[in-house]
This record gives sequence, structure tokens and C-alpha cells, in this order.
Amino acid sequence: MSVFRLSKILTTVKMKKILKYILLGLVISNYSCSKFDEVNTNPEAPEKVTSAMIATRIIINLANQPSQKGFLQPYMLNKNIVWTEFVESFQYNGFGASSLSFTSINDAHFMGKFAGTEKLAKSYDGLMYFARAVKFFEATMDMGDIPYQDALKGELDKNYFPKYDTQKEVFLGILKELEMADQLFAEGEKFVGDPIYGGDPVKWRKLVNSFALNVLMQLSKKEGDADLQLKSRFQQILAAKPIFTSNADNYQLIRSDKSGQTYPFYKVGNNFTIYPIMSTEVIDRLKTLQDRRLFYYAAPSPVKITGGLTQKDFAAYVGIDPSLVYDNITAIKGTKDYSKLNDRYTELATGEPTQQLSYAQVCFIIAEAAARGWVSDQPVDWYKKGVEASMKFIYDNTPNAEQFHHNMPLDASYVTSYVNGLGSTFPAGTEARIEAIVTQKYLASFLQSEFYTYYDYRRTGYPKWKINPASSLNSEAPDKIPVRWKYPSSEFNYNTANVDAAVLRQYGGIDDINKPMWLLQ
Repeated sequence: MSVFRLSKILTTVKMKKILKYILLGLVISNYSCSKFDEVNTNPEAPEKVTSAMIATRIIINLANQPSQKGFLQPYMLNKNIVWTEFVESFQYNGFGASSLSFTSINDAHFMGKFAGTEKLAKSYDGLMYFARAVKFFEATMDMGDIPYQDALKGELDKNYFPKYDTQKEVFLGILKELEMADQLFAEGEKFVGDPIYGGDPVKWRKLVNSFALNVLMQLSKKEGDADLQLKSRFQQILAAKPIFTSNADNYQLIRSDKSGQTYPFYKVGNNFTIYPIMSTEVIDRLKTLQDRRLFYYAAPSPVKITGGLTQKDFAAYVGIDPSLVYDNITAIKGTKDYSKLNDRYTELATGEPTQQLSYAQVCFIIAEAAARGWVSDQPVDWYKKGVEASMKFIYDNTPNAEQFHHNMPLDASYVTSYVNGLGSTFPAGTEARIEAIVTQKYLASFLQSEFYTYYDYRRTGYPKWKINPASSLNSEAPDKIPVRWKYPSSEFNYNTANVDAAVLRQYGGIDDINKPMWLLQ
């Protein structure tokens, strides 16, 4: 999905010395996961490959995030933090090429074959279809048209040069695979090798359908497309299928103090803890809303504390505008008048669970659907549920200590009072409601879900992030944030005819980061 979703390209010289390109997959190093003790396999001395072993690897690959600096890179693009080590491309809207590979799921079909029983095979096949949907979703969200029907056919069908399907075709396939995953999990049984939900097919159904709601919302600009049937699909899921109902359903990895399982930005062995500073895009919005999540995300400015403010004062928290020219940022850093990350992100080995999709985010997705008239629910009700879920998640996963909440805890009485007050400030107009919902979704996703808030920004324009042409690395359109990544050079080298056709079809023959894909038109 990004420069650190690494692709590996395998080639062999066969058949008249033609270099055959085999489309591979995403490989994430530094596997890190909760509940490894519950997975009874020894990867160093396996006697045979089992469905459980494949499942564990696939699930960790789907849910994990990079560590240290790599962990924070998506949140530079999302304007969560400001990086002060040197000029960082994502912070300044500089995009390169993405990856286009699927190694992590190229053996997923073996899970069902090795399962042993029909019902167990259905659960593992459900996982296969979900994993495929996620991987193809990430790739198409980054670049547009991608190989789909011909992807992963190098080994069995000797198709080393996959053609590119249109983005619409890819999304129709993704939605179909999610439907198949839901049906298979409904007919399956508890399976082994799952470090997130313990192999519970009911919980996996909730994830599959909640993820489908997310996919449908990312297609919001295609609301009138008769083939997609966005409204009816959304309504059917909400009315008849299980989805997330609390934070207990979150799609997340729970961290531990064991080696390889700690929070990705934990201080031990991490030389980058001195570089991130809180962004005004987060700080200023929380201060305006008088939202106590501020005291869990950030630490007070030492200059403001020395000047007489207390750690309980909203005014003691100071962000830096991430669009400032780098020299200006370093000058501000020299004054010490800024807020660094809260200690809970660096001082606690367990940190907080790292999410790919949360109950809070699903609440905001449904709230936006209601605001758009897709469903009859009141948008304010789901809006309030989303804020409440976000606050409860933070409170439940943070030690109740002054060091981490600065004597402004998100306790039950505060959360109840704050959430009840949201009804009186919820906007009346549709567009204003969408802005409020997406902005709260952004605040609830602080250092979570990687690029998902960027996807919301390019789709809706919210939150309204500052863009500074003087500091922008987007040379062709310095007043804009790019809307896509380029195709990897390996595609142009080895799958030339097919990628060239896709670029011509979508972008007039120019692989441009500023040209909108079908999804955004």
C-alpha cells in the first residue's frame, strides 16, 4: 500500500529466455502480534505445513503495522504528527510508487485443502476470501486499475503477465469475495491459528461485514452507479448481517511486553522517539472541542508549564503546523514550546492495541451513510456512539495514572456528559454533517489504521488540512495533496503492455500522482 509495503519480484529465465514475471505479494517484516502463546506451532521446526500455520501468517500480515519510524510514516501523511529529523516526503505530500504484489496470500487456498473437515474448510476459505478482499482493496485504493482476475495465476496457470482490470471490476470482485467470506464463516466452525479472534467465525463475520461497509463508503462518489448498488448493499448488511457492536469486536493486535510483540513505537531499541511532535491538525481541533482525548494523545509544552499553566489546561498543549517549511519547524523545536507524544506511546511496552478497523470507525461510517440518506438511522446517534467508543477505547487501554492523562481522565462521568452534549452541536446541513462526522473519525483514528484517514480526506476533502505550496514536494500541483501512488517500476519493466494499457485507459498515458482514479471521479 505504500513505500514500506514492500514488494518482491521473482523472475526466472525459461521458454526461449523470456523473463517471466510472477506477481508476488506483500511481505511485512518484523511480525508482531498478540496472543502468540495461543498459537501452538514452532515455525523453526515444523513437521508439516498446516492450515493453522498459514492462517497465523496471513492474519498477522493483514493486521500488523511497521515499527519505529515506519510505524509513524502513514501518520505524517495523515497530519497526525510532525517529523523533525529531516524533510519527510509524506509530511510534505511527496508521493512515489506503491507496490503491487500479493505473496502473503498466494498460498491462502491451501488452508481449506489442508483443513480436514468440511466445516473447518469453510472457515479457512472464509479467511482466504477476506484476505484477498483486503489485499486487492489496498492495491486498488493506492493506484486505480490493478490485475485482479489474472492475479496469482503464475504458479498454476503459468500466467506471468496479468492484465489489468478496471477499478470498477475490481471493486465488484472485492464486494463479491466479502459476501462469500461472510457466507463461508456462517457455515463454518471455530478454527485454529487465529491470534485476534481465537478462530471464532461469528467474530470474523462481524469483521467481514464491517469491512464491507467501509468499502462501500469509500465508493460514495459512485452512489448512482446501478451495478454497485451501494445503498441497497449497505442497507442489507446493516439490517441482516452481524457487524461490530462494541470495542470488543475491534480488528486489532493487542500488544505485550514480550520481544517482537511490543507497541510499535515503544522506546526500547527505538532511536526515533525524539523526532515526532504533535500536529496542529489534531491539537487545535481537540482544543476547540474541549475534548479530553488531547490529554491522552499529547504531553504539555514545557514552556507553557514553566510559564504558569498546569497540565490540566488545554492552552498548555501546543502543536506545530505540519505544512510549515522545515527550517521553521526546526526553529520552533529549538524553543521547546511544543507538545510531544504522550508517554503512553513510548514508555509502555504494551502501548495500546493497534487497529486496522475499529467499532468507533464503523459507527462513523454508518453515521455518514445516514447523513447521505443511504439508511434511515439518525446520523447524530451513530456520531455520538463513535465518539463514545473512541473515548472508552483510550480509557480502557491506558493506565489510570497522571503521567498518561494529566489529571484529565476519560472516566465514565466525563464521557457520558461529553457525548450527551454532542447532540446540541451537531450540524443541520448534509455537507456540514459529513464534515463533522469525518473529522471526528479522524480524531478517533489518531495513530491508528494507517492510511484510512487519508482515503477519507481525498474522497471528502475533510478534515481541511493546511497545504503550503512553499513546502510542498508535489511539484506538479504544490497546492494539492496527491490522490494516488504511481505503479511500481517492476510493472513497466516486466508487464509493460498491460500496465501501459491501464495508464492510458485511466490517466491519458501519464502515470501521474495528481490524476484521480475512477473511484474519485
